[in-house]
Amino acid sequence: MLRCTSLMKAVAIIPARLASTRLPLKVLREIAGKTMLARVYEAVRGCPGLTRVIVATDSREILDACTQQGWEAQMTSTAHRSGTDRVHEVAGRVSADVYVNVQGDEPLLRPEHLSVLLDLMKGEHIQVGTVKTPCSTADVTNPNAVKVVTDLSGRALYFSRATIPHDRDRTPESQKEVRYFKHLGLYAYHKPALDRFCSLPQSALERSERLEQLRFLENGIAIHVAETPYDTIGVDTEDDLRRVEQILRKK
Repeated sequence: MLRCTSLMKAVAIIPARLASTRLPLKVLREIAGKTMLARVYEAVRGCPGLTRVIVATDSREILDACTQQGWEAQMTSTAHRSGTDRVHEVAGRVSADVYVNVQGDEPLLRPEHLSVLLDLMKGEHIQVGTVKTPCSTADVTNPNAVKVVTDLSGRALYFSRATIPHDRDRTPESQKEVRYFKHLGLYAYHKPALDRFCSLPQSALERSERLEQLRFLENGIAIHVAETPYDTIGVDTEDDLRRVEQILRKK
């Protein structure tokens, strides 16, 4: 298995659909003069470790928008339940050593997010990787901000919408010691791990938390977690969109 980023063929796949219930047409919504999808695509394209970037969609409108911009895009089944299933379909047609799953609703994404993830995938025996960042005070108790705890080697112990770890004593000493990390929705997989994930049924914890990465953990598939100082904001609502637009306009 190739482990050197300069030799490793890494393909980024951006699952993008229009059928969002909370924010219709969201990936084609404009944020500070560019569509959300354009911001994500440009950030991914800026990562030098990637050999190819593909938008995976079930929408002719998105496919046409990509074609007009000169971006590579592929049509996928309308029956997929998740973006990971869409990534898996494209991975079945495109050969690579590593597949990177990039959410199409992360307009604050940076090339650095992808680079740290690809560096992580150089590690021996790592089959699945993802990214975390220090959690802001506001997000510690926010159920829409997923928290992650890891062991000393950086392997994920659990992901949750709850506040983890729980600071039982809440003393000045414990509050200094406890660190909270927010999980960012980026994943990298080697093909066997991606194949296995998509062959497994939804797990009980996955259904409870509505977090598909828990399917890996419940089935004994380790997820290794890299750290970045750069936060992102996933856009699911009009409020999220306005918040991101304010951030971008300040920049």
